[in-house]
Amino acid sequence: MAVTFAVTPRTGSAARSQRGRTRRRARRNLTGWAFAGPATAIVAGLSIFPAVWAFFISRAKWNGIAPGVPVGWRNYEQLARDPDMLAAARHTLILTVLFVPASIVLGILIAIALNQRIRLLGFYRTCIFVPYVASAAATGILANFVFNPQFGAANDILRHLGIPAQQFLDSPHQALYYVVVIALWGEVGFTTVIYLAALQDIPRELVEAAVMDGAGRLRVFRHITLPELRPVTVFAAVWQTITAMQMFDLIYTTTRGGPLNTTQTIVYYIYELAFQTQRLGYGAAAAYLLFVVTLVLTLGVIWYGRRRGSEVF
Repeated sequence: MAVTFAVTPRTGSAARSQRGRTRRRARRNLTGWAFAGPATAIVAGLSIFPAVWAFFISRAKWNGIAPGVPVGWRNYEQLARDPDMLAAARHTLILTVLFVPASIVLGILIAIALNQRIRLLGFYRTCIFVPYVASAAATGILANFVFNPQFGAANDILRHLGIPAQQFLDSPHQALYYVVVIALWGEVGFTTVIYLAALQDIPRELVEAAVMDGAGRLRVFRHITLPELRPVTVFAAVWQTITAMQMFDLIYTTTRGGPLNTTQTIVYYIYELAFQTQRLGYGAAAAYLLFVVTLVLTLGVIWYGRRRGSEVF
């Protein structure tokens, strides 16, 4: 007669092991939050609380001293009819339309040049990135000396070339375009670095296979390099759009919105409303409107990138 032995699983040991793993996982999580929690709370408090408070201020008439008077959505309605706000929005749009594509195109071209095997390559890469590391205030102060109509270096060069002297930042018709040039000088190092990193990540096998199939440099750039750089381009477009729409320090140190308010952007107009004329409620409404527009544009660029197959975020 066969005898069958039943094997009883070690349920007690397995349960204790599971409880031990759970406790270790909880201990690790608590340790992580003990380090990251205070910093997270500080960052959240310094960002969420001011944002919520600014929203309530935007629905009031307040000068920062006397008690605020609730006005509902009147500040936002007034912004839609404010000619100064519309002019600042137009200047910001022109700056963004000129700055963003130019920074991307220049970043790609300079990155391709710096991706070659040439002498003093490290020196050239450093020179391109240094203006981005320098503060925008220093860049603006330097630009005031370079583009000074009387004794600036730019007009000295033009005189030697036989070209009439220009007014540059003092001209209502030229100032905004030279602000774009100064911004490009300070920001193109960022796009160059990220494109340079992306170029070095392109598989060499793709390029070599295309060359063996008879593709020239232009075809390789069009059909291999550009598609591989598409995710980086989406990221650069989002980042540079936010940079252009929130540009303040460069405007402040060069033109301060002049001459004749031709370089007054939305952010600089918000600064004047809040800190020059003490219209804090109206300025907060303008800031929230800028936030909404920036968010919509950012989401639009991300949506377009994902539709083209470039999921970056």
